[in-house]
Amino acid sequence: MAKVLMVIANSNFRDEELFYTKEEIENAGHEIVIASNSLNEATGSQGGKIKPVLLVKDVSFGMYDAIVFVGGVGSALYFDNPSALNLAREFYNNGKITSAICIAPSILANAGILKDKKVTCYVSEKENLEKKGAIYTGNDVEVDGKIITANGPNSAHEFGKKIAELL
Repeated sequence: MAKVLMVIANSNFRDEELFYTKEEIENAGHEIVIASNSLNEATGSQGGKIKPVLLVKDVSFGMYDAIVFVGGVGSALYFDNPSALNLAREFYNNGKITSAICIAPSILANAGILKDKKVTCYVSEKENLEKKGAIYTGNDVEVDGKIITANGPNSAHEFGKKIAELL
């Protein structure tokens, strides 16, 4: 059983991208830990609620086998967040699954880990990813080595299944 860290914004994360992805990973027998920018109950853009157990700045990457950056407009707060960018680099540089959905692949791009990688994302972030050297495919879900990206809420189940497969 693997331990997976899911990073969400404390408000306006995209519910499906958290809950459907989480469901697929847990159905495969893996454990999920939720981290956020606050330990207060988090609320998704569709009204879903969850209690984070860890602050992003306090994460020790060595305790986890994979990281998932959940999208939704709230995730933009991590685009330039040093803790989030360092986590993306640490997971990637240590050969661990590094994944993001919707607009969150911009976190990976801004961390400098998508150069020459095939990726997808919500279309609003396509230009940023390409500027950082990524190869945008436009697919629903894209896997390039240990990097997994998805384009939005409609791809959340498939995204979760891909993460579970790689674990």
